[in-house]
Order: sequence, then C-alpha cells, then structure tokens
Amino acid sequence: MASIKQFQITFDCADPERVARFWCEVLGYVVPPPPEGFATWDAYDRSQPPERQGSAFVCQDPSGVGPRMYFQRVPEGKVVKNRVHLDVRAGTGLVGEERVAALEAEGARLVALGAVRVRLLPADDENESCLCMQDVEGNEFCLD
Repeated sequence: MASIKQFQITFDCADPERVARFWCEVLGYVVPPPPEGFATWDAYDRSQPPERQGSAFVCQDPSGVGPRMYFQRVPEGKVVKNRVHLDVRAGTGLVGEERVAALEAEGARLVALGAVRVRLLPADDENESCLCMQDVEGNEFCLD
C-alpha cells in the first residue's frame, strides 16, 4: 500500500475567511481561484444556500509544496488549549540573541495583523527560544 504524502490542515473557527486571510499573510499563502463559472469567491458564496454562506475558506502554498489549509465555521467557540498547533519557522538556524530578535520582529509583524503575543520561552539546555502566540481567533501557534 502506498503511503500518503499530501494532507491539509483544517481549522475550526467562527469566521473562516478572516482566519484564512490571516494565515495567508503569516505564511505567504494565497487564496486559490474561485470555482469554474464564478468570477470571484464572493459570487460563489452568494450562490450557496444562506446557511452555507461564509461557512468555509481555503488558502494554499503558491509553490504547491506546503499543505493546503481549510477553515470551517463551527458553532462552538474555542474552549481549551489546542492539542495540535503550527510552528512557524521564523528563526531557523539562528541562536541566542540573534534568534530572539528575529522571533520578536516576526512577532511584531503578526501582532499588527491581529495576532496576540503570549510569551517568549527562552532557550534552555535542550531547546532554542520560541515565541508563543495566538492567531486572530485565539488558536495557539509558535514562532520557532
């Protein structure tokens, strides 16, 4: 049996388009073209039954290398810490103060987009520093 190499990451959220557009900015992802027969995603959305309008949104890596990201509206809000989170590789190859400076600079850019800076986890004997953050709906992620 062949192993599966492709996957998508699915986010439960209240406002799929808002969260998807945030992650497009974070990762350099893009919104794919609308379905055939529609000039825009808004036109496609308006063609859906009222209860499905605004219920999902997608973004993807323009190079086709990274996973597709799917955002779906759910009725319940976020209650507890994520069991899975994204690590955004903002400090790869950097150590010490140079790494912290890169993480803080990227963190400031993301705060301007609506993210929340939670805390810096300083380097220890096993791990380099990372910056814990939350996206526009409170989903945890790390800059590492």
